[in-house]
Amino acid sequence: MFDYGEMTTRNIGFVSEAEQTMLRTTPVFVCGTGGMGGACLMALVRAGFTRLVIADLDAFEVSNLNRQLFATLDSVGRHKAEASRDQCLRINPEAQIEVLHRDWPKHLDRVLETAKIVVNGTDDLAAGLRLYRGARASGGTVIDAYASPLPSVYVTRPGDPMPEERLRYPTRGKPVDAVTDADRAEAFLREAEHVMLNSSSRHHIDLDLAGEVAAGRRSRMSFAPMVITTGMLMAYEAIHLAVGRSSGTDCRGWFLNVYKPRVERPLPAPVAALLRPLVRRALQRMIAG
Repeated sequence: MFDYGEMTTRNIGFVSEAEQTMLRTTPVFVCGTGGMGGACLMALVRAGFTRLVIADLDAFEVSNLNRQLFATLDSVGRHKAEASRDQCLRINPEAQIEVLHRDWPKHLDRVLETAKIVVNGTDDLAAGLRLYRGARASGGTVIDAYASPLPSVYVTRPGDPMPEERLRYPTRGKPVDAVTDADRAEAFLREAEHVMLNSSSRHHIDLDLAGEVAAGRRSRMSFAPMVITTGMLMAYEAIHLAVGRSSGTDCRGWFLNVYKPRVERPLPAPVAALLRPLVRRALQRMIAG
């Protein structure tokens, strides 16, 4: 017989009884249940969150088995959010989990009326823009991570600049439906520039292959330890938000260098401005091959 109190009894000490009740009753929207989003979702369910809305577009594939926690041979071919929900309910059958599909943007305003914690597990620019702009309009907070070989996390609270503003995407002021492939390519380069400038990521990845990714000649590389660790960092931020704790993570975030180990935070603005042209030229050389 399932018992929520027994399931979560070993949480107490990390959180109080009152905080555990907050986890149980706080709604969270996880958009994208593959890699980082799926790892975060798994942690949230096991931590005792029970009010969840999850969304995805795709079905699990064999190539997802290397890193996505809800990807198994049994779930290959199944819709990611549906398969993830079913596995979550095997952990906590009392959880209330709404599944959204490709039409999730149509439901976004409704979802954000109650779910003020949003986990961005997508890797699509337009999807991210919808989440951030919707969260800003509703007073929600978005937990996200960079496209980086190092685990990372950042938290954009109401009033914080969104990534498209911080990183100077070409989408500023543009309707989401008008986003082009050129916009996607430029936004990816802006993010890559930030990652290279503010972390030691370049030392922990094959730069030739990274150049091919940036140029759109191959799919993104991804690795289970990095993806799952990132999902866990995102889950911690969701827990902090749910119980009202301050985490010290801001909208610029930080990188976890698991090779040294150490935390790497963004450079001071004057230093970053000085180095940015050098990083941009290095990226252009990588893309050119």
